[in-house]
Amino acid sequence: MSKYQTPYRYDFVGSFLRPQEVKQAKADYSEGKITKEECDAVVDKAVTEVVAKQKELGFHIITDGEFRRTYWHLDFMWGFEGVEHKNTGNGVKFNDELAVLDDTYLVGKIKAKPHPFVEYFKFLKQFEDENTVAKYTIPAPAQTFQQMIVPANYETTRKYYSTNEELIHDIGVAYQDVIKQFYDAGCRNLQLDDCTWGAIVGDAAEQRYKELNIDLEDVKKELLAVNNLALEGKPDDMVITSHICRGNYHSTFFTSGPYDSVADYVFAKENVDALLLEYDDERSGGFEPLAKVSQDKKVVLGLITTKSPALEDKEEVIARIYEAAKYIPLDRLCLSPQCGFASCEIGNKITEEQQWAKLKLVKEIAREVWGE
Repeated sequence: MSKYQTPYRYDFVGSFLRPQEVKQAKADYSEGKITKEECDAVVDKAVTEVVAKQKELGFHIITDGEFRRTYWHLDFMWGFEGVEHKNTGNGVKFNDELAVLDDTYLVGKIKAKPHPFVEYFKFLKQFEDENTVAKYTIPAPAQTFQQMIVPANYETTRKYYSTNEELIHDIGVAYQDVIKQFYDAGCRNLQLDDCTWGAIVGDAAEQRYKELNIDLEDVKKELLAVNNLALEGKPDDMVITSHICRGNYHSTFFTSGPYDSVADYVFAKENVDALLLEYDDERSGGFEPLAKVSQDKKVVLGLITTKSPALEDKEEVIARIYEAAKYIPLDRLCLSPQCGFASCEIGNKITEEQQWAKLKLVKEIAREVWGE
């Protein structure tokens, strides 16, 4: 059994660029050209190869690259009872382009059932060894909550839930069930990916919610409530972390703004073991909010960008790590890219070789700073 757990000094968020054969197999399956078994065989092979690459680079945390999903968040939601989806060509407007996403909405009360992602994890777990441990990534409960109360879904959701409190309760309980499913399958490292905090920082978010006549402080309380409800009863020997960013689609972003306005909630009070934070450019603000991180949490600094191929200057990154250490002790810090390389199947504007070069840089810097 591996002695390692997340987060490690040199780490990464989770997703990798999908090989062309995976994209082709999924397209062929959706068009009825191949069977599900044939499609799965292609993906199984690609996952096996990407895990081997992670091990080759000397990383102690392994993921399946999120190869089995199209979107970082929506596919997971489809694994609950009461959730339906449809491809209508709609999406979410990012900085430079429209992120085309399946409409995902309620058709009943949200309940847990045997989740397909747990089976995906079981395939990944077989590759664990004394030097590596498997991490699985799923969207945070807050992400599912927000998905169901966006303006396009609000009326539909109100058919099944008259209040946000009722919705929060059912999402939290459903997540508790799925977390137990992961635990029973042998998962000891789970990551909750959460764009909801990143979506409410900055002046633009404040203006957006003001126009909707919604108090942002109430939103923050709801996001914290649903995330912490899901974590109630978490096994002591299971590490659950949260990755927070401001959107990552085809190298574009969704929002900008520092963490200052949400730090009192997510940094101070969310009951996760560590936070993986986007800090790869000026959109993320300064490190001052790290002073609000509760003493029981570690922080993974996302100082290396997955949005562009250019390699960061090593000395500049090291200087930023020590700058962050003014607000949180160095021994509670780790290093990673700011987000995945392919949060959605489309992936970022970067090649596989450039992707691996980024990870090599993360490891090189971390070893120089922490000697591990």
